[in-house]
Amino acid sequence: MSWWSKLTEALSGLQAGRVTLDYPARPRPLPKRFRGRPIFKAEQCIGCAGCANNCPAREILVFDVCQEVRILKYLGRRCTYCGRCADLCPEKAITMSQTADLATDRIADIQQHLELFMSTCQRCGRCFTEPSPIEQLKLKGYRFDDLGNERWIYRSQAVLGRNDAVDDIPLELD
Repeated sequence: MSWWSKLTEALSGLQAGRVTLDYPARPRPLPKRFRGRPIFKAEQCIGCAGCANNCPAREILVFDVCQEVRILKYLGRRCTYCGRCADLCPEKAITMSQTADLATDRIADIQQHLELFMSTCQRCGRCFTEPSPIEQLKLKGYRFDDLGNERWIYRSQAVLGRNDAVDDIPLELD
């Protein structure tokens, strides 16, 4: 009985015809809202690091050399191509590519490295707009991501001042 089932399976496979796509010769057109890898445009980027703070895969690293120089590095190894970085960019400096061929044997083909000179405002001295109170609860101070080991480091410098936030209530002990 087993040879008969194998024969019918082989015949059904032959009757199906060709089911594979002629991919390299004729690639299929991509859908309209296809998201490939992110492409960064250094000339439009203001260095707000919103893309790095909101990347779920932590693939965008930020390193502040000084107040005016910021380095952004896109790693691309674990990127899920969700497009959150492109959606959050206020200057639309990040776009999602329309290419589906992302396979490579060199990781440097995927990575991007941006060195940004963030000139300060002549009037207020800030590099970009004031964050909302919710955003102020996130990271404050300089970002020191580990570019050498390609790791995202959460190190906040947000601390209370020397004064106590609430005065202590004196307790009377019997």
